[in-house]
Amino acid sequence: MKLLSTIAVLLAIVSCTGKAATQVHDGGKATAAYTLEDDIGEMLLVGFRGVAVDSTDHIWRDLTHFRVGSVILFDYDAAMGRRGRNITDRQQVQNLCRQLRSIRPDLLIGIDQEGGRVSRLHPRYGFPAVGTPQASAAVGDDSVRSCARITASMLHDVGIDLNFAPVADVDVNPDCPVIGKLERSFSASPERVTDCCRIWIEEQDKKGVASCMKHFPGHGSATGDTHKGLVDVSKTWQKKELQPYRELVKTVPMVMTAHVINRQLDPDGLPASLSPRITAYLRDTLGFQGVIVTDDMAMGAIVNEYSFETALRMAIEAGADLLCLSNNGGTYNSELVPQAVRTIKRMVADGTVSAERIHASAERVRALKAEVRNSR
Repeated sequence: MKLLSTIAVLLAIVSCTGKAATQVHDGGKATAAYTLEDDIGEMLLVGFRGVAVDSTDHIWRDLTHFRVGSVILFDYDAAMGRRGRNITDRQQVQNLCRQLRSIRPDLLIGIDQEGGRVSRLHPRYGFPAVGTPQASAAVGDDSVRSCARITASMLHDVGIDLNFAPVADVDVNPDCPVIGKLERSFSASPERVTDCCRIWIEEQDKKGVASCMKHFPGHGSATGDTHKGLVDVSKTWQKKELQPYRELVKTVPMVMTAHVINRQLDPDGLPASLSPRITAYLRDTLGFQGVIVTDDMAMGAIVNEYSFETALRMAIEAGADLLCLSNNGGTYNSELVPQAVRTIKRMVADGTVSAERIHASAERVRALKAEVRNSR
């Protein structure tokens, strides 16, 4: 896939030329091209309220002053318990994306558009219906490709260039409340899941939409819901759940880590999103070189167990490149981004996290953005 191959080339160029990547000063003051604040902003994927944006909205401040590099759109506002958070119809979404990019032209705009139950761009807003991953896979490759093609075109047309799909979870447990029961998995066969994910990645790539496989290292065997609290898959997880990643890591530009505990891969029992061992497995054993994004840090598995500062620190130390701060959990916080930036800057200042570590993630995100812009 051209997105990931270009990311590798761009990172290699940065490494060889020594620009920015080797010029982070002690204490994180600046690089040849980027400040620490620039780099921190690139690591933030944030959600916000509003179907339009102007200079009075905090997201305007977050994009300009705090240099946030990526946003995620939702139709449903969890804290308010109603729809219409960012999406009301096609023209509105297109206008919103244009407004956001007028503030920051290189902004990544992401969404969860899997088809079926997880469709933020829903027919209720005038968008075409796309079947569930399970249903399309059961019909055949042509059906999967059609769903992927419709989705990619839909996203491209409104200006969204990052889709948190395809779902690479293997349907080990059909009763899993957030995967199997919602028909989000393509199949119980890892080979079939791999084939379907490959088709989705290909079709989205054609439209300049970056794909994100999820939820590493596998959520399909879970018996619980990480939105509500910790979920341990140590006894139910099977190694075959890694197969889609093993075969597709060189073709997909982004992978999302789950909040599941998997002691088969991390005996310490940390959620995968906060686990250096599980990230190392993805990087070193499977060879993934793209962007690693956490699942939503507002989910119960994180907020019920860790303070905001601890969760950010552990995710960064684990090797996450993008921190998903949806601001779409039980409460809404207009100061979430300033709080996150201050927290990360403090970690760098006291030596908890190095500026080099922050910069490495920022460079991966910039490389992905460069290719996405070239594909528009």
